[in-house]
Amino acid sequence: MNIVVVGDVLLDVDLDGEATRLCPDAPVPVVDITTVRARAGGAGLVARMLANDGHDVRLVTALGRDEPGHRLLGELTGITVVAGPSGAPTPVKTRLRAGGHPVARIDEGCRVRSAPEVTPKMLAALSDADVLVVADYGRGLTRNSSLRTAVATLARSVPVIWDPHPAGAAPVPGVTVVTPNQSEAQAAVRAAGAGAPGGAGEVAAALLRHWQSKAVLLTQADQGATLVQVSAPVPVHLAAPSVAVRDSCGAGDRLAASLAGHLVSGSALEESCRRAVREASAFLTEGGVAALPSLPRPLRFPSAEAEPDALAVARRVRALGGTVVATGGCFDLLHAGHARTLAAARGLGDCLIVCLNSDDSTRRLKGAGRPIISQQDRAELLLSLHCVDAVLVFDEATPERALAQLRPDIWVKGGDYDPARLPESALVRSWGGRCLSVPYHPARSTTGLAAALARVG
Repeated sequence: MNIVVVGDVLLDVDLDGEATRLCPDAPVPVVDITTVRARAGGAGLVARMLANDGHDVRLVTALGRDEPGHRLLGELTGITVVAGPSGAPTPVKTRLRAGGHPVARIDEGCRVRSAPEVTPKMLAALSDADVLVVADYGRGLTRNSSLRTAVATLARSVPVIWDPHPAGAAPVPGVTVVTPNQSEAQAAVRAAGAGAPGGAGEVAAALLRHWQSKAVLLTQADQGATLVQVSAPVPVHLAAPSVAVRDSCGAGDRLAASLAGHLVSGSALEESCRRAVREASAFLTEGGVAALPSLPRPLRFPSAEAEPDALAVARRVRALGGTVVATGGCFDLLHAGHARTLAAARGLGDCLIVCLNSDDSTRRLKGAGRPIISQQDRAELLLSLHCVDAVLVFDEATPERALAQLRPDIWVKGGDYDPARLPESALVRSWGGRCLSVPYHPARSTTGLAAALARVG
């Protein structure tokens, strides 16, 4: 079953530490940072929670082409991301905590400049959803008329959960359930001119009429939630266990993710809401977003097979509209010529992936005495260079199979090669890529260095 999440994403950064003294030039605490942790926020957090729960999930969103956007994609590893350009910086929200208590929040790039575009590919990614979650974080994506039409069409046949935002668009008519919290709901009632907000049941009923949804689940923090449905207009109170909460961040995302998971399994709406309310409370009891499991990171030591991390780097950069650069070679005994060539190649795009000859491939090319350094050590040395983003080891005589997997925009070789005569040049051009050369530095070679070392030995 396929759950699709559509909405605005942001990068959340947590800075945790201890405050044991005041700043000498102002009466503010000095926080000694002990932990820095980044995670996907907004719709990205909903998608991450669903993926952690074991669901097949697809995220449809808009992404900024910048370093925080690249980091954000890294936090979404394992999730299918279909993204269009946001046309704005990636929003970053940094939370500073001391002893587990919030001290401050720093927002960067969070002011909305213009609504992002919605591409045909994004719309197509919605079409086969078994459940759709709209996670609106007020950055304009849900105002797009094409997207709203697609969501309204889906709502006729599959469950659609709409998590609203005060600065976002109103839900499209016909969605299965809208999940505002108490302050969002009261603000929406006032904005709609539906009279003075009353009790939770009255507010939920007013919004049910105004939004023309099938149900409204109004969450009320430790008081639980109130559910009103068109099919059963008498408000139903869903109790939640009382919890001591330091930070409620992510509770609404947990509720939406849990609700989607229960609906996709075939549970009825009221029972799904009841379970989701309990699970959101349990989420806060367990520590909230601060207790979410860290995203496993793949080891960066390539094997003789295609290294998944290299392919993931290429996908992330390409999704942000960036330029993928690749180069290749044995890189047996790294020297200054290698470092200069690699740095020049990295300057041509937004990432550099090195296609590295395996030990067997190097031996066939260079002779029985080579390589001097094993492929794992060569890969580790390359990855230690700031200009190298990933390494992909290949076992063939030429890197053509590796290139066919990476499909780089630019394939770079040292200036002693004629790009037009490279055996892989036709392959690279077949997908619109280019073959380029960078300056070659004479008198610097692995063979010469190896000979010098042999004399010393």
